[in-house]
Amino acid sequence: MIRRRGLMLVLSSPSGAGKTSIARALLKQDSQLTMSVSATTRRRRPGEVEGKDYFFMDEAAFKTKINQRYFLEYAEVFDHHYGTPAEVVGKTLEGGHDVLFDIDWQGTQQIKARARQDLVSIFVLPPSTAELERRLLTRAQDTAEVVARRMAKAADEMSHYPEYDYVIINHDLAQSVAAVQTILDAERLRIERQQGLSDFVKQLRDASSN
Repeated sequence: MIRRRGLMLVLSSPSGAGKTSIARALLKQDSQLTMSVSATTRRRRPGEVEGKDYFFMDEAAFKTKINQRYFLEYAEVFDHHYGTPAEVVGKTLEGGHDVLFDIDWQGTQQIKARARQDLVSIFVLPPSTAELERRLLTRAQDTAEVVARRMAKAADEMSHYPEYDYVIINHDLAQSVAAVQTILDAERLRIERQQGLSDFVKQLRDASSN
């Protein structure tokens, strides 16, 4: 029987380009795709569930896990650590399901160094700088000062697009979601992800030669 090994689908983009909206739409329409659950050192917020929203741990435990190479990737964000447990992801991939990551270029490079064969990376670009700024402003989540900082950071983030397998320019959300789904469907069919394929082909050849 042919079984498929899952893959890690990474979406990266500057803030406001649309990767989170694309990720939400993909998770809603594709039952084989699950969102990566990170470990974090920040305090649990009301309503958050251990193992569903995050794996919560203290600083000492997190740093020990770093030394044990427990994380596929990790980063420090606003004085708290976040990381992706490698074992949890590995079990999901072995079960034939795919794991979606919403991370930056630095996290993507860490995963690439650890598990390139399982990685499919997509960088999402905005259609223009003006449109990126408009989206950030219309979200009404940040002050003008924060938006300016995000715009300044975007130039550096976008310079890393050549490090990715695919690039999508997010003119239209529905079209971008369809494009990512097409990439995902094609990557699932790669020969190296089909476990048991060589035995299946051998059986076909043996049967046809009799």
